[in-house]
Amino acid sequence: MLDLSYEAPKPKVIAGAKSDWELVIGMEVHAQVATRAKLFSGASTKFGAEPNSNVAFVDAGMPGMLPVINEACVAQAVRTGLGLKAEINLISAFDRKNYFYPDLPQGYQISQLYHPIVGEGEVLVELGDGTARIVRIERIHLEQDAGKSIHDMDPALSFVDLNRTGVALMEIVSRPDIRGPEEAAAYVSKLRQIMLYLGTCDGNMQNGNLRADVNVSVCAPGAYEKFRETGDFSHLGTRCEIKNMNSLRFIQQAIEYEARRQIAIIENGGTVDQETRLYDPDKGETRSMRSKEEAHDYRYFPDPDLLPLEIEQAWVDDIRANLPELPDAKKARFIGDFGLSDYDASVLTADVTASAFFEEVAATAKDGKLAANWVINELFGRLKKDEREISDSPVSPAQLAGIIALIKAGDISGKIAKDLFEIVYTEGGDPAQIVEARGMKQVTDTGAIEAAVDEIIAANPTQVEKAKQNPKLAGWFVGQVMKATGGKANPAAVNQLVSQKLGL
Repeated sequence: MLDLSYEAPKPKVIAGAKSDWELVIGMEVHAQVATRAKLFSGASTKFGAEPNSNVAFVDAGMPGMLPVINEACVAQAVRTGLGLKAEINLISAFDRKNYFYPDLPQGYQISQLYHPIVGEGEVLVELGDGTARIVRIERIHLEQDAGKSIHDMDPALSFVDLNRTGVALMEIVSRPDIRGPEEAAAYVSKLRQIMLYLGTCDGNMQNGNLRADVNVSVCAPGAYEKFRETGDFSHLGTRCEIKNMNSLRFIQQAIEYEARRQIAIIENGGTVDQETRLYDPDKGETRSMRSKEEAHDYRYFPDPDLLPLEIEQAWVDDIRANLPELPDAKKARFIGDFGLSDYDASVLTADVTASAFFEEVAATAKDGKLAANWVINELFGRLKKDEREISDSPVSPAQLAGIIALIKAGDISGKIAKDLFEIVYTEGGDPAQIVEARGMKQVTDTGAIEAAVDEIIAANPTQVEKAKQNPKLAGWFVGQVMKATGGKANPAAVNQLVSQKLGL
């Protein structure tokens, strides 16, 4: 299990008309498994295909069609469980969850209620202010996704696209450990980061490949602690579930609204009904969708077409042995090996591609701190301005390392380095060759620098007297020398000579 070395954040407190209230949040995150084929068929999972073109007979619910488990989906679920420090169940089973919906051809969903493939785990959720919370994972189970109903193509008709039907989902169910909107968003973001590192989900929320159902309730201060001590849910308020959230910003907005709605009901003497709700981002409010179903409403029973799923410990151990370095471990290593700050290490490990880019720069330049500074401030800043991803960076790790090497060798100053970076970013080329060809090399000849300093001092006697009275004004001379040399003079040498010549 993870070692929590951070201070836990305080719960979100909302002031009602009569008293203060605290938030309690649990989440069910649905992550589309990154595989080429669906959970029980060989149909493609490719996004954006023509409607109803990625549909096998079993996906369409044709009579007599039997599901066949996709081993790759099982491996990805196990891989995710191991990444969340969770227990892997060597025996699991699939159940039928019965309900009617137009884009569910079989009339039931194959899921795992009683015997999920992954048991209890945990996630360390950092909030960027030095606090972090352990969120306990209750379970991860595999299940089929439903299709998509389309209501805006015709004023009188609705259409159904079954391409997504049967696609494998991992439902990651948390305990009610999250205590505020920001924590909820950070939790989903951390899950997404871990799965991107593992390669088990592409994390694309816009396409619906990662979405969350958010369970929100409110309670009096101190009640949550009683719940944690006893496990008695009666200490907590009635929860409402907000379905299918696919935006971190909307998740936070929906939680804020729903909490205040529940507080108003309770303080006015009413009772919160347990129900499923939807969030309307245009109106900034949640609205009732249906009363909350219980397991018996779905008439769960073991799927008769699928035997219990049995996997071997050796297979699980092999998957474990081939896990990549995960974000928390990578961040700790960056801090330890490169001497980075907690903030810089967090920024550099937020994205798996970015972390690999930085590490290559740092290894080539043999300077982790300087590499971090240039990757975060110069490269990331420019990419953000141009709305480009790190994978589309015009500057390669080797080129950026080349710029850093020139700085360390004293061949170019920091100012020249920024000009050089701009050239490499827009035109490409080898940094060392560009410096040589364009005469950008830093002037380190103290004789040449001294001549420039003498000339500036001789031409500005009034400024000399002012600088002798106020040494801080010596910076003016440094600036003039740098300007006269086109920014090529070694700044340290200029500072030293100016101070010496002015007798400071």
